[in-house]
Amino acid sequence: MRRRLLISARSILLGWATLFALTYLVERPLLGFIAHLLGGSWLPTAQMALACAGLAVTGWVVGRWNRLDVLVFAALLAVWNFGLVPIDVPWLLRLLADSFQSSRYLESFFTSLATHALLFAGLFAGGRLNRAREQAFPLSLR
Repeated sequence: MRRRLLISARSILLGWATLFALTYLVERPLLGFIAHLLGGSWLPTAQMALACAGLAVTGWVVGRWNRLDVLVFAALLAVWNFGLVPIDVPWLLRLLADSFQSSRYLESFFTSLATHALLFAGLFAGGRLNRAREQAFPLSLR
């Protein structure tokens, strides 16, 4: 049991390190280059694509040892994201509550919900990609 907890802690810490490195060393410098190349109107689209790709790589790193760790990492990311990705679940829940009071918040809520679903799908897809090898060769030794 203790060994599993250590493996989970290691994979989650590696996930945070991977997400931090990808955000600050790859995504932000690349966004600066893309902004000049494509123009400012495409910057949010490029930012979303790079965030999804970064989360897919992070999901792959976290899911390398245990697929359940991807769920734990997603729960931690939903609460604390340290500004690394545009995920803010508490704000999404406040937006949901506001949309019950006034219908003018519905469009923003559905846009944010789709954005969050896309980002979390990238994380889970990366975790799932890591396990494809295991299903292709179920009897192989690791």
